[in-house]
Amino acid sequence: MTDEVIIRSGFRGLRYVDGRFDQVLEPGRYELPRRRRLGGRVATVDVVQVDLRERELNIKGQEILTADKVAVRVNIITHFRVTDPVAAVERVSDYSDRVYSDVQLAARRSLASMNLDAILTNRNQLSEDILRDVEGVSAGYGVQIIRADVKDLVFPGNLQDVMNRVLTAQRLAEAQMVEARTKADRELLEATSRADAARLAAEADAEAKRIRADAEVDALRRLADAAEAYAQHPALLRLRELETLGALGANASARLYIGFDKHVNE
Repeated sequence: MTDEVIIRSGFRGLRYVDGRFDQVLEPGRYELPRRRRLGGRVATVDVVQVDLRERELNIKGQEILTADKVAVRVNIITHFRVTDPVAAVERVSDYSDRVYSDVQLAARRSLASMNLDAILTNRNQLSEDILRDVEGVSAGYGVQIIRADVKDLVFPGNLQDVMNRVLTAQRLAEAQMVEARTKADRELLEATSRADAARLAAEADAEAKRIRADAEVDALRRLADAAEAYAQHPALLRLRELETLGALGANASARLYIGFDKHVNE
């Protein structure tokens, strides 16, 4: 006579013979024969199935005193899975209950070492402390604790009101700081723009003056060159005079007075 058992994926089966652990069964179908022993006694074969999938455990309403004696009610979400089915079944009576108590105690130890301000400003640190505290312990009974996140922190009513007022004041102060910083940045930008504009205008004016000075120097140089040429070659000066007279003669409104000083003296 035989019995049949099916181990589903994500599970392992622990096979016991007469109450003594025999072997771990992988997923599949198994026939479990009842073996006869001396004296005609039949060996009893049992299979305990262990779920290896990740599971979630909610630890709710844990009221704990902080280091500065403030009562805090905390809710923790824990994710865990069995990594060693033999240890999980053989070493503790109920590994889920053990995970619950280990996380609960770790939360108490962590919160008792932190003051209220540290808890409010760094909740992630609390979760990390709890996980670090329990992961080594749970490995001893074949369980890996994946996460231990603090979901909610609930404070006494009067403290909650005070905290709300403090948070409101902090938000208002932060908003005022942001506004003041924005105004200061805007004024600095405007002042910088004005300074840049004045600098550019001064540079442009200096460049214009330099160009005018260069042009005047160049014109004087050209005049000096022309004067030197006329001095060395008087005929060039006479030619220049004739060119000027020709240009004036082409103008009907021009008046030419030649030998004026001579006739006046007469």
